[in-house]
Amino acid sequence: MITYLAKRLGIAAVTLVLASLVVFAVLEIVPGDPARLMLGMNASDAQVEQLRDQMGLNAPLIERYLHWVGGLLSLDFGRSYTYSVPVIDLVLERIVVSLPLALIALALSTAIAIPVGLYSASRRGAAGDAVAMGAAQLGVAIPNFWFALMLVYLFAVWLRWVPAGGFPGWGAGVWPALKSLLLPAIALALPQAAILARVTRSALIEVLNEDYIRTARAKGMPYRAVLWRHALRNALIPVVTIMGLQFAFLLAGTIIIENVFYLPGLGRLVFQAITQRDLIVVESVVMLLVATVIAVNLVVDLTYAIVDPRLRSRS
Repeated sequence: MITYLAKRLGIAAVTLVLASLVVFAVLEIVPGDPARLMLGMNASDAQVEQLRDQMGLNAPLIERYLHWVGGLLSLDFGRSYTYSVPVIDLVLERIVVSLPLALIALALSTAIAIPVGLYSASRRGAAGDAVAMGAAQLGVAIPNFWFALMLVYLFAVWLRWVPAGGFPGWGAGVWPALKSLLLPAIALALPQAAILARVTRSALIEVLNEDYIRTARAKGMPYRAVLWRHALRNALIPVVTIMGLQFAFLLAGTIIIENVFYLPGLGRLVFQAITQRDLIVVESVVMLLVATVIAVNLVVDLTYAIVDPRLRSRS
């Protein structure tokens, strides 16, 4: 287990370094001068150069990269050019929206997908299987932003059960805050639930054809017990993989949904920073999201070893 963990940590560290190089390089070659954008087109060249010096944009690339990485390691993400506040303050302010939204969406997705996948696999070829997988295919095909707009029209505009957008803050109370996150979470969860249900069904069907499943059934074990105790656990590796990828997507890929619902989350922060050429915010937040994705994948790898002990013995 120690060897397995050491290998995964080494892979995660190398991936993180390569990702930091790619993020820094891509944003450096993006056209446009942040200093010129902040001062306006009527600013003189001397004023632009003075601001570039203050922002550290005239330093050599290697020096700027090392300074940026060193700041990330010490949780000093720099100072926003646009907001004139530390980036870490912006991140902490926005992550209290994005993280609960991602967790709620993942919980909804899992709660829907696992039972649907089990039901569909246990009735392979029957009418229930066709209906469930047809609904899942529809969920994959429908864009989540269109689905989000339909949810707003139905539950916010017509029924008026929940707000159409915005976030009152956790200081306004847990329930008002959760109500504002409910529709975005559903809009994010249902397409992901459709994907996860299909993966769960496929993994279960493959496991249900194994000899040990037939042996358990031949010994008189109830089908439901075989399905839950044996088949589901051995089908969890691809399911856990998709769940890990989905959480990373839900946390890092919510730009469209957060803009539809006017949520002040990390996705909206990145979108605003890109339009304002606030490079330090974009670099730091994107790198934070990359690190989160890598950390989630590391947790998924460790979960593999827990679910399937054979992986530990092979390491």
